[in-house]
Amino acid sequence: MNISDFYSKKEVVELTQNLVRIPSHKDVKNREKDVAKYIYRFCKENGLEAELASVEGERKNVYVYVRGSGSGRTLMFNGHTDTVPPYKMIIDPFKAEIKDGFIWGRGSNDMKGAIACMVMSAIAIKRSGIKLPGDIIIAAVAGEEEKSDGTEVLVKSGIKADGAIVGEPSNFEYAIGHRGLEWLEFIFRGKGAHGGVPDEGVNAISKASKFIQKVEEQLYPELKKRYNEYMGPSVMNIGRIEGGTQPSTVADYCSLKVDRRYVLGETVDSVINEYQQIIDEIKNTDDGLDVDIVRMESNLMNEFDHMYHYTDPDEEIVKVVKNALGSHIGKVPNITRKRGWTDAATLSYYGNIPTVITGPGDLSYSHTKDERIPINDLVDYVKIYADIALGFCR
Repeated sequence: MNISDFYSKKEVVELTQNLVRIPSHKDVKNREKDVAKYIYRFCKENGLEAELASVEGERKNVYVYVRGSGSGRTLMFNGHTDTVPPYKMIIDPFKAEIKDGFIWGRGSNDMKGAIACMVMSAIAIKRSGIKLPGDIIIAAVAGEEEKSDGTEVLVKSGIKADGAIVGEPSNFEYAIGHRGLEWLEFIFRGKGAHGGVPDEGVNAISKASKFIQKVEEQLYPELKKRYNEYMGPSVMNIGRIEGGTQPSTVADYCSLKVDRRYVLGETVDSVINEYQQIIDEIKNTDDGLDVDIVRMESNLMNEFDHMYHYTDPDEEIVKVVKNALGSHIGKVPNITRKRGWTDAATLSYYGNIPTVITGPGDLSYSHTKDERIPINDLVDYVKIYADIALGFCR
């Protein structure tokens, strides 16, 4: 039996287009409400069991089920229904135009195309009449681009699965790990004074500079030693600094904002403590240093942290994904080691669900001014997802 006989290119293309045409970014009222309702209705109309679960207000997750006989593994497909805003796109963000073999529009690549593939794979399996021993669950979740509250709600509900797929664009590769993410602001306080008598003040910018130099001398070499085979190196980036008011005034304030990506073996506490140790060392010789470390609100989840993602390569879900991709592309698929943060971390770290990231599209198309997804990827990934389900749920 060929699962490709039970879905068409036209179906997956039209479903992707219809999802893209429903704006679901943070600036839309009720954000993912309308796209969640569309997915729910589409699944019900195509004979799938589906339910809506509250996330916040009228924002919903959609859970779709293909029930097995109860004797096999349960597989979860996870995809987020929100997108980043259209910003200054050079195409119509919600037209979902077909051109040059692509569907163009916001969310086509990240990641409504993947959700369309997940849904169509479930429909194809149901149409085929195959009765799997295990269950398939599709979780179309809200909020990944902001606080990941959709997957947080999903995990806190106690949902169980033996393996999961997160459908971020992967270019026919897969990932079993990525780094955790923390944004920190260092707030330096000084004492203002006239620029003509700078010794009467305490320059907060100078204090920040001293801290930066110490971090580069001491912490950077240590981070380079921390390397995980499936996540890459532990890193940090100083992304923004601002302080003072004018050249003729000693700066009484300086803010330093840092992006910190950490690997297995590190924690949020250990990350913060390393910075605090450097601050304490500076204070031993500079009692004028006054600085607070603040976890930035814009990066905080509701209750969880943006932890790292790691799944053991010997887990069954990893083997099944590797085989399914390999059979499709005719060679051993590559493991991606340079991913940004995804909901896979919440599933694997907090939900204890072995999780693999793979999906249609190419990461380089995400969040761009001309976001798009190859139509061939959509058609291919319906079969790949179905093959993963058929292999794993047995």
